[in-house]
Amino acid sequence: MPRSRLPHDESIHAMASVCFYFQVHQPYRLRRFSIFDRSSDYFDNRQNREILGRVARNCYLPANAVIHELLRRFEGRFRVSYSISGVALEQFRQHVPEVVESFQKLAATGCVEFLAETYYHSLSFLYSRDEFLAQVQMHRRLIGELFGAAPTVFRNTELIYNNEVARAAAKMGFSVVLCEGADHILGYRSPAILYHPPHLPEVRLLLKNYRLSDDIAFRFSDRGWAEWPLTADKFAVWVHQVNGNGQVVNLFLDYETFGEHQWAETGIFEFLRHLPARVLERPENDFKTPSECAKCYAPSGEYDVPHMISWADESRDLSAWLGNAMQSNALHELYRIEPLVLESGDEELLSDWRRLQTSDHFYYMSTKYFADGAVHKYFNPYDTPYDAFINFMNVLDHMRARLGQRPS
Repeated sequence: MPRSRLPHDESIHAMASVCFYFQVHQPYRLRRFSIFDRSSDYFDNRQNREILGRVARNCYLPANAVIHELLRRFEGRFRVSYSISGVALEQFRQHVPEVVESFQKLAATGCVEFLAETYYHSLSFLYSRDEFLAQVQMHRRLIGELFGAAPTVFRNTELIYNNEVARAAAKMGFSVVLCEGADHILGYRSPAILYHPPHLPEVRLLLKNYRLSDDIAFRFSDRGWAEWPLTADKFAVWVHQVNGNGQVVNLFLDYETFGEHQWAETGIFEFLRHLPARVLERPENDFKTPSECAKCYAPSGEYDVPHMISWADESRDLSAWLGNAMQSNALHELYRIEPLVLESGDEELLSDWRRLQTSDHFYYMSTKYFADGAVHKYFNPYDTPYDAFINFMNVLDHMRARLGQRPS
């Protein structure tokens, strides 16, 4: 439906800052693993290499080329941010190093911000705070090594968030946290302003504008959508409607939107190429990174999130990863062996255990998507969620055997 104006607030000046954040992630997919398998090589290196090569050709390299072109053309007026998981960066370095080089080229412009997250794109915050802290520290170090940046902004895996996440981020020294602008939390309020968590006025919360983000990520090529085709001109008008009614337009997207989820033939790259000029035609509009938004705008209220939310589907909860007994059992059993893994002192076993924490393994087990036919076939190596569960548990059983073989 056509976008209507937000309720006017005279206390908010007429300016809209577009904040682009792109999530870049690829897991280590497991190979088919039977109960009779004796090898501790759990991951499908051939498939992972092939998928990385395909997505690099379709998305990462062409999208980075367009972004670099825009950063140069607008000489600092166009700005973006990325959160790239540690497991994605590991695989880029191994299989497609030119992708890392293209991100380093973007970093060199000074117009790109890199965010911190869990290294293994994991659900560790829910199960092990020590592991969570270790992964965030690992990720911070890697971002510093590759891009010369010390992230000040944190986003948890899949934008999983509650007040406790904000407190943990603050203790780690982060001053800005990204999360979902969930309707059931916001009520009548808008995601177009900054908030702070309860009792943490120094922490800035940037909330995803899921309507405008999803217009690009999910509806762009939908010919049944009333607003199709989505043009840069049309989208810039929607951005401008925030003027006088908010401060920021937080567009948080999977980077694979460009060229993979939305193929090049849909016109997605042309949309991206033309959008900054259309937005910047209005002198009151600009582009900012998350940390720049936090420095420029004061929070306008408290965003109290006692229960976990995420950016997954309409429910905005954890059911994509914890919606059934298979998922809950797999996660519980995985984290139950944490003490044994750490005590083993085996770095290879620790690395394998951490790669098993990646959220994708549990997403593949979701029955809610399988049942309603809405499952994202992209990158999913399994025919059914039950196959995903059985394969994962076979690997986990083998890992337990490796631990059991060690002298006590």
